[in-house]
Amino acid sequence: MLQIVYDNQDFVAINKPHDLLVHRTSMAKDIQECALQMLRDQLGYPVHPTHRLDRKTGGILLFGKSRRALTLISNQFQSHTVLKSYLAIVRGLTNNKGVIDYTLKNESGKIQEAITYYEAVSKTELNFPSARYVTSRYSLVRLFPYTGRMHQLRKHMAHIMHPIVADRPYGCNKQNKIFKEKFNLMTMLLHAETLIFVWKGEVIEIHANPQAEFKRMLSVLKLSYDY
Repeated sequence: MLQIVYDNQDFVAINKPHDLLVHRTSMAKDIQECALQMLRDQLGYPVHPTHRLDRKTGGILLFGKSRRALTLISNQFQSHTVLKSYLAIVRGLTNNKGVIDYTLKNESGKIQEAITYYEAVSKTELNFPSARYVTSRYSLVRLFPYTGRMHQLRKHMAHIMHPIVADRPYGCNKQNKIFKEKFNLMTMLLHAETLIFVWKGEVIEIHANPQAEFKRMLSVLKLSYDY
């Protein structure tokens, strides 16, 4: 059963597990389960996803309970008035704060503006080798995408040489191999943490805690985070 983290007359939000598709797609014909159908079955009535979340990404996924709600909230996403934050564990020690302003190509090859703000939450250095280094360094960062391009956060963190741990294909293959062999990690460490928007004059703030595998890696890597 999917974990519901918010529910009112117009919207319902779940804490989507990692590796669960939002909806069925021709690119993954072998996948039987998807969040959309599972939630419809769980609730007993139709709902409509209001935004995208990668299959490999866990966290908040918002659904509208009507076409009208879907249209209105979609307009807010397009006008950048919905505030989103994500948590990611990345390779290396990042700056304390920064902005990534780096254009990306969409599926059609069109160049699009893409902007991500970030801040470091916690940093760590562990006594096991990584590539040519004798120690391994990681950061827990909070990411604030201003735009919503496909795979934006994954591509942006790779662009500044701090790829998200266990990200394929944008991450570091050597690093991913270490985490698979040393920690049996199969989940990309990216989590949609918070969603904030105004609805009918009220500020709606939805929060979802990281899921078990993300929490395990926070503990393993000795990265601090207040739930």
